[in-house]
Amino acid sequence: MTPDAATSIAISGLQFIAGDEDQISRFIALTGISPDEMRKAAGSQSFLIAVLEFFMGDEPTLLAFTASQNIDPNDIQRALHTFSPPGLNSGETEW
Repeated sequence: MTPDAATSIAISGLQFIAGDEDQISRFIALTGISPDEMRKAAGSQSFLIAVLEFFMGDEPTLLAFTASQNIDPNDIQRALHTFSPPGLNSGETEW
């Protein structure tokens, strides 16, 4: 997967999250990021990794998002792998 394709998936994921009050509340609670910080961080690679990890952490949300985008659920893992340098473990992302 190309970096541009991974970015596109992550941005679509962010739009999906932001479009659902329950999902955005859960995302904020899990990441600890405020809405103001979210706007500032939205373009950073580490933030996009956090968006993808959000989907990987909840299968029903993952499946709802991928169905809405008509993409393979495995594409989320592929996009995450494209962004994540070797040795970066989940939970080590910073924005």
